[in-house]
Amino acid sequence: QVQLVESGGGLVQAGGSLRLSCAASGRTSSTYAMGWFRQAPGKEREFVAARRWSEPITRYADSVKGRFTISRDNAKNTVYLQMNSLKPEDTAVYYCAATGRLNIATTARGYDSWGQGTQVTVSS
Repeated sequence: QVQLVESGGGLVQAGGSLRLSCAASGRTSSTYAMGWFRQAPGKEREFVAARRWSEPITRYADSVKGRFTISRDNAKNTVYLQMNSLKPEDTAVYYCAATGRLNIATTARGYDSWGQGTQVTVSS
């Protein structure tokens, strides 16, 4: 099992930037991919970005391509989500997830471990 702890959420104006962090601990050696998802009130959890744990192979939702970047600090076992040009529709609780399955999944069912979430609010 992998334990995940997110941080970095907050309130930002439209057009601004935030960087979310996800610190991984536990059985990280069995992790194949890490992902970021988000869930707005009354909506289903949706895929944002993912990358392979050991290589910079990434996937992004169309709605964030060109604005968000997923990266990893190997030394810190931490995955980041750099969010630029934020829009009010990016407002949601953002969750970090990990999977040991050999697939960079873009659905929530493809992930086994989840963090507690961090709130991102973008004001207009």
